[in-house]
Amino acid sequence: MTTPESPTPDPAPEESLPTDVERRLHPLSWLFVLIAQLKQFLLPLIALLFFGGRGNGYQMAPAAIAVVVIALLSLWRYFTYRYRIGSDSLFVRSGLFERSLRQVPFSRIHDVAVHQSLLHRMFEVAEVRLESASGNKPEARMQVLRLDEALALERLVRRRGETAAATDAAAETAEGDLLLALPTPEVVRLGLVSNRGMVVVAGAFALAWQVLPERTVSRTIARLGHEAFGYAGGLGGDWFGRGVAIAALVLLALALVRLLSVALALVQYHGFRLEQHGRRLTVGRGLLTRRRNSVPHRRIQAWTLQEGVLHRLLRRRSLGIDTAVIEQGNEARGLSELAPIATPGTCDALVRHLLPQAAWPPPDWRPLHPRAWWRLALGGAVFALLLTAALVWHFGPWGLFGLLWIPWSAFVARQHARRAGYALDDKLVSVREGWWSRHWRFAELDKLQALQLRQSPLDRRFGMASLWLDSAGAGALAPPLRIRYLPEADARALLARIGNEVAKRRLHW
Repeated sequence: MTTPESPTPDPAPEESLPTDVERRLHPLSWLFVLIAQLKQFLLPLIALLFFGGRGNGYQMAPAAIAVVVIALLSLWRYFTYRYRIGSDSLFVRSGLFERSLRQVPFSRIHDVAVHQSLLHRMFEVAEVRLESASGNKPEARMQVLRLDEALALERLVRRRGETAAATDAAAETAEGDLLLALPTPEVVRLGLVSNRGMVVVAGAFALAWQVLPERTVSRTIARLGHEAFGYAGGLGGDWFGRGVAIAALVLLALALVRLLSVALALVQYHGFRLEQHGRRLTVGRGLLTRRRNSVPHRRIQAWTLQEGVLHRLLRRRSLGIDTAVIEQGNEARGLSELAPIATPGTCDALVRHLLPQAAWPPPDWRPLHPRAWWRLALGGAVFALLLTAALVWHFGPWGLFGLLWIPWSAFVARQHARRAGYALDDKLVSVREGWWSRHWRFAELDKLQALQLRQSPLDRRFGMASLWLDSAGAGALAPPLRIRYLPEADARALLARIGNEVAKRRLHW
């Protein structure tokens, strides 16, 4: 069952995008550029409005001048920006005094993103971004095109990119196969297992701390805390009743944050659809702002399966990928999620469909060093000693209870080491880690770019070594592709084996 969504207009035929003819953007392009620029300068403009020239009647002048300048620059960009579609490349010309001509070969485009905010949808326009692996900004960013032209450009890039890569004719004429659709109940589950609400709360707190006076923020937090604990103390006459009341308030706060996470998931992932067009994968999602990303299957560099505690309770996992598109700041650039949430069987089926020559899940997982749990427990033991020292200094002998963290760390390390492992065949190298929160990380051998053997002094003492494998496009939040705490002889043999295989293969970028 798929989620109903507003109909998307059919892409314009390729004849509406003629080759070797320069085209302008949409006539309202300057307005959307202006709005985007104003978002970036919103805080400085507010500062000028409220703190600049107060008391002389001209506090609005700096802000008004800034808006006029930004508007003129937006109009300038519209009149000087052109794009032209060649037989195998897209050409973008911009500037008047300092002119620029950029050529983007279709075969080098890793991701085609079609972005529609609520304002875009009102005017039936869209922003198109063409991404490659060459820098920290899009190769071409067209703000904005008519929606039918944007979809036509996306399809044209997909077809000509596949043709340039010498794919078969069937891939060029494929209309698209639906691989995964998330109905509303699945999106609600995604909100329940995610921490998006906590991220928003933390961001709001950080913004308030930066914008409002520090004394105001401190007093507000102290007053809220005093009222909450005072209310909790009034519910119970003894320490047990107050403890129960405080726990209830904490649970209520966590429930509200989780509801916020569900609301954000509904806004961001409503109508999620994963489709395959020949050898290109396309994802569309969003309730108010619609996003559509498209990436060739060959551009996927690594894969990540993740499973937290709440995932296991709901019998779900998530499947993410790395592409060679670089993210900048908090801006989501490129396709990173194939299945934000799905059953383990669905995730495994997607991997087998997209990697038909690989055996997934691997039939044989090889374990770590027998004493790997010692190395895993060491960090927790050091933390417990520091924590105990701080608690004893503040609370006296009662602080010795901090030593209870040591057996807990040892237990967690044993569970982690027992479940961790790696697998290697002629197609994939795979790693699994974690106990409380688990992940599986794997990549094709011909996508690996560097290998590294690491040994700390403790590793040498225990006869261990770790192997780190690098691929392009690894996200900042993605777990590293590493095989930790192997017997040193096994690690060196594995390094030689993978190195020989990688050296014989052509790098598939």
